[in-house]
Amino acid sequence: MNIVLSSTDWMALFGHFLSLSLLAVGGAIALAPDMHRYLVDERNWISDPEFASSIALAQAAPGPNVLFIALLGWNVGLNTGGYGAALLGMLLAMTGVLLPSTALTYAASRWAHRNRTRRSVRAFKLAMAPIVVALLLATAWLLSAGMVGRPRAWVSWLVTLVCMLIVWRTRIHLLWLLGAGGLLGAFGWL
Repeated sequence: MNIVLSSTDWMALFGHFLSLSLLAVGGAIALAPDMHRYLVDERNWISDPEFASSIALAQAAPGPNVLFIALLGWNVGLNTGGYGAALLGMLLAMTGVLLPSTALTYAASRWAHRNRTRRSVRAFKLAMAPIVVALLLATAWLLSAGMVGRPRAWVSWLVTLVCMLIVWRTRIHLLWLLGAGGLLGAFGWL
């Protein structure tokens, strides 16, 4: 895919990630559906496989899951034809998504810690839980849509359901489940 981006397009990329930043309640992965809508469906700056690969690679790599945003920006830049543009795309996407949320998180956490016994602070925390769950379910729906039509997709769905129940009902660390999923994939069972 080869696209041409003007300076206005680059600023639009930065602005979109800037606007999404404060919606990342529950982690950056919860923003994936809107990023997909904007980058793939609306702007056609990256393809659906590039989007899915960016998420898969970032989730498989050690480190924070926000790395997929850097890969999305990188892919937008690569599709313009060069590594310099890829670095620019990565920088704009990461700066856009990290700057507002970092500043707000710092200020809000200092305030909330000072006021942690207030009823309003406790109520806010309780009210945010369903929003986080809904955003994560929307992301799961988007990622599982790629499974439709695959042979033996039911196995992947079953493994996902089992992992969800294990996380919910036990204290087994997620890294063990990721390792088990990697082994199942390496042996070709998924």
